[in-house]
Amino acid sequence: MSRAAWLLGLERSLAEDEGGAELATALVVLASVAGREVGIEDEAHGASRRALLLLASGGDPERGLDLNGRAVTALAEEVRTVDRQLALDQGLDELKAQAKGLPHVSEAVAALRATPDVAWRAYACSLLAEELGAD
Repeated sequence: MSRAAWLLGLERSLAEDEGGAELATALVVLASVAGREVGIEDEAHGASRRALLLLASGGDPERGLDLNGRAVTALAEEVRTVDRQLALDQGLDELKAQAKGLPHVSEAVAALRATPDVAWRAYACSLLAEELGAD
């Protein structure tokens, strides 16, 4: 599936989401896509494993991830560097350009771009979700 088709599908999903339940997931997915060039592969696995231990120590690891939760914030702090944040920002800028004409996706990308801390936690959350999915 092309990125344009994927963005259109996400736009439709967000447009149909009256209660806003899909927005948090969309933010994480958008941060993940924008972060493709962050260059974190070397550290991601170990840092994600440590974050999973924090998640498990907090109770049921199946309860879902929270952008402000201990596991996500710890992972975000551990792997964040200036260069990585700049790479994520650049990826968000590219997504913003690709999302022209898609108001819901554009708004979500703009919100991430306007709040770098939230964008970075959303990206870290995507790393943690990927690690959970691998198990």
